[in-house]
Amino acid sequence: MNMPFELQIALRYLLAKRKQAFISVISAISTLGVIVGVMALVIALALMTGLQGEIRDRLLGSNPHVYVWNTAGIEDPAAEAAALRRIPHVVGAAPAILGQGLVSAGDRTEPIQIKGIDPGLEPQVTDVRGALRSGDLASLDAPGEGGDDGILLGRDLASRLGVGVGDTVTVLTPQGTLSPMGMIPRTRRFTIGGIFSLGLYEFDSTYGFVSLDVARRLFDKDLVDFIQLRVDDIYLAPQVARSIPPAMGSGYVTEDWTTVNKPLFSALWLEKVAISMTIGLIVMVAALNIVASLILLVMEKHRDIAILKTMGTGARSVTLIFMMQGLIIGLVGTAVGASAGFAVAYVLDRYELIKVPVDVYQVSHMPLKVEPLDFLLVVAASVAICFLATIYPARQAARLDPAVALRYE
Repeated sequence: MNMPFELQIALRYLLAKRKQAFISVISAISTLGVIVGVMALVIALALMTGLQGEIRDRLLGSNPHVYVWNTAGIEDPAAEAAALRRIPHVVGAAPAILGQGLVSAGDRTEPIQIKGIDPGLEPQVTDVRGALRSGDLASLDAPGEGGDDGILLGRDLASRLGVGVGDTVTVLTPQGTLSPMGMIPRTRRFTIGGIFSLGLYEFDSTYGFVSLDVARRLFDKDLVDFIQLRVDDIYLAPQVARSIPPAMGSGYVTEDWTTVNKPLFSALWLEKVAISMTIGLIVMVAALNIVASLILLVMEKHRDIAILKTMGTGARSVTLIFMMQGLIIGLVGTAVGASAGFAVAYVLDRYELIKVPVDVYQVSHMPLKVEPLDFLLVVAASVAICFLATIYPARQAARLDPAVALRYE
């Protein structure tokens, strides 16, 4: 297979030896710069994409996709949930009640966010059943041995209290009984029916689940607070939320997961862009190295260029020689850097090597995920930048006057 004349010379210059070894060293440094820049960019994008995706998945596993309130109150939650399930793209609906209190076990007391749920319907909208590490969701409807109602506690909350399945805890709520001495907070004993881990520190360290009827009595509420919905496509949640008031009535108010978590995901997206732009400067620096190496090569090879021109080589061929040289540096550096970045991201994610504080980042380790589109954009941008870096030196070489170059040789 015959190799193009321009490519032969470009490779010969890149692999120069003896007197031109300095040029080869400069080319190697330029290639290494591209490798490091592309690898760092792939890893950074994988880090931010993985973190954003992991937090999103855990949030959506712990929370419904759409919240629905009725300004007139939800008197018949079963009928409301059934009606909302008929909305297009809705695959699950379940009522809920929220309240706050303090939970005690022995001499330990912790704040708790109590969520009243329907054990039969809640798995339609959250991953609470799959999140159970011990116990059973059905324990919320079955009183314990002492007649106490059941409660599910988050793993971290149970750990701080030092309790497990079958143990008893006391819950204190602000709603109480009026007495001559004022309002006396209400206390209630519960038997722990299960320990769950939804994967978010916020839930695992502060949440407890009780049955809907128990929550009504605990917080003196006759009506449920809202209906939770799950949709078949998370990105259709805003559309589904907007369609509910026209379909169900003007008294309905909705909010979807994108609105509830908008500040968080906006911050993550901005951080991803900022990191990509910052690390992208490494690729720009590598491109400047390519410019410098090609300029040095043109200066070193001005006699060879002049001889090529006197032998009939056109300006276009001279331009292609130096463009190919810079492009080879860019292609090799991009290919090696992208492959290394993908491999490093895979290993870091597979073996969970980057540990982070779970109470800050909501995850115990930094997940990394290489999106095909991000990967292709990095590769395309790197090759394009390296190609653009070859234009000026190549054009300077093509403009070289053979008579001037050979005058003093």
